[in-house]
Amino acid sequence: MINFQYVRANSIADAVNLIADDPAAKFVAGGTNLIDLMKMDVEQPTKLIDISRLALDKVEDTAEGGLRIGAMVRNSDLAYHPAVEARYPVLSSAIRAGASQQLRNMASTGGNLLQRTRCAYFYDIALPCNKRTPGSGCGALAGHNRMHAILGTSDACIAVFPSDMCVALALLEARVHVSGPNGARTIAFDAFHRLPGETPQRDNNLEPGEMIVAVELPSAGFASNYSYLKIRDRLSYAFALVSVGVGLEIADGRIKAARLALGGVAHKPWRDTRAEAALAGQAANEAVFRQAADIVLRDARGFGHNNFKIELARRAIIRALTQAANGTPQSQSNKKIA
Repeated sequence: MINFQYVRANSIADAVNLIADDPAAKFVAGGTNLIDLMKMDVEQPTKLIDISRLALDKVEDTAEGGLRIGAMVRNSDLAYHPAVEARYPVLSSAIRAGASQQLRNMASTGGNLLQRTRCAYFYDIALPCNKRTPGSGCGALAGHNRMHAILGTSDACIAVFPSDMCVALALLEARVHVSGPNGARTIAFDAFHRLPGETPQRDNNLEPGEMIVAVELPSAGFASNYSYLKIRDRLSYAFALVSVGVGLEIADGRIKAARLALGGVAHKPWRDTRAEAALAGQAANEAVFRQAADIVLRDARGFGHNNFKIELARRAIIRALTQAANGTPQSQSNKKIA
């Protein structure tokens, strides 16, 4: 770890001004990802700007019937917030599926959106990685790629985005409020994270000097028919091989509306609106769910060690849709698959 300066921001404007003065600086909140990266010399900021004490730790109702979540709301507080549990239970479930209780006590909402891939080639500075060192190559392409992407990949990168929370935010169609040198703006959640393309070093569409100040949820929360199913190598403190978040509106046995997002399979939370459209108006049964899974995975591609993920994702999609349709969401305390 290199030497760095430390400074505490007193306001949003102060934080934006501080990072504008030093483009090599980084914001730090809970530090659950950034500090690890600094220890591994993957990240080498010249300055850490502490934003953990900014007044961004509130969960508030919006005039439109949704919820505004401050960037500094801790994951544990958000998962067990009464409004989230009652109105957006898929978000509560997804957060509780991730990390450990101790990490959730520290990790922030904004930081969750900004966490970086856990690809071993990214973390090891002795190995080639276009995300860490553009132009050096992707070691995972022909290397050990069991945990890697099957959708939205490029020849430059096959890393996956690790967040559980963001899968739920994707299907809920959240919006991200940011502030920066050019003022405030709002980014649709689907447009926040990026696929790797030829610029895998860019995880998201934040502009230089911008910081997340809040995440806003719309009124529709799929409180009755939902599920978050996470398939992993062990039952706790492990990243997803495949995860599936589902929200359904069902009336008289038919699907009125559907939302479906996957984690562990791409460089960003993966949502397929064509699969959602195919579900709308259909009976809630396995044949329909299987058709939706086929649509989601029509362009899936394995890279050797992760070929199994395609069939695993297919089964997980069908199971999560079944759980949601039956009103029997996956439990995050008893992780036996329902």
